[in-house]
Amino acid sequence: MEIEKVGVIGAGQMGAGISQVCAFIGKVVTLCDIKQDFVDNGMATINRNLQRGVSKERITQRQMDATLGNINTTLDNEDLSDCDIIIEAIIEDVDIKKSLFSDLGNICNSGTILASNTSSIPIGILAEASGRPGKVVGMHFMNPVPVMKLVEVIRAKSTTDDTFNTTFKLAEDLHKVPVLVNDFPGFVSNRILLPMLNEAMFCVMEGVAEPEAVDTVMKLGMSHPMGPLTLADFIGLDTCLAIMKVLHKDMNDDKYRPCPLLEKMVSDGKFGRKSGEGFYKY
Repeated sequence: MEIEKVGVIGAGQMGAGISQVCAFIGKVVTLCDIKQDFVDNGMATINRNLQRGVSKERITQRQMDATLGNINTTLDNEDLSDCDIIIEAIIEDVDIKKSLFSDLGNICNSGTILASNTSSIPIGILAEASGRPGKVVGMHFMNPVPVMKLVEVIRAKSTTDDTFNTTFKLAEDLHKVPVLVNDFPGFVSNRILLPMLNEAMFCVMEGVAEPEAVDTVMKLGMSHPMGPLTLADFIGLDTCLAIMKVLHKDMNDDKYRPCPLLEKMVSDGKFGRKSGEGFYKY
């Protein structure tokens, strides 16, 4: 199966990036969200990313124009019914995702692949909700999507060979490096990364060190390009908390208990870069 039409649901940071890279290689993309403001913001992000590429001579103006011309927008999921693949990139909430996959299972053509960019939720749960479990797969991009090479392609027990192989090839066509990951909470990337970020937060909460010191230790001592608390702010503290909650619940192990400081900061509306304040002010 050759992917020509791509639907992306969720016009936030991840959805915009996924739309951009798909449109850049000539796929016809329909970007969908629940509010026009969200869609407009997503398109503005794509436009800024492409304009930056033009100004730095990484892409041409013609490539920018062609990419933007390949993207349509909508507020109606039914407009995605004839897509070859739909990539979901909405809020990290299992009930909201299950509801969406149930709707998509009823709306879409029988051949449509339903992929999730979830950071941690087991794909099998979404596959069951869809009513077409063989056509569901995980496609976990890294942030920022246009820059980062890795894509975790998560195969649930029900995912068919054709669904997996088609999704894996799409990732390769996007000039990414896809990696097969089996269906466990957090997959590989966030099962390793998020507990580290969470522990860095415990260090701050318990007075071991200030955020700047924690980040400096990990950058200079462990050769990390970005400190864990700076990275958490970049990911979004609300997203970090959502992932830790999934790991804690599904792994049934207190080593994944979300740091109380993280919970308080999210409760206070401090989400990191996107809200203007997290462990640092922006």
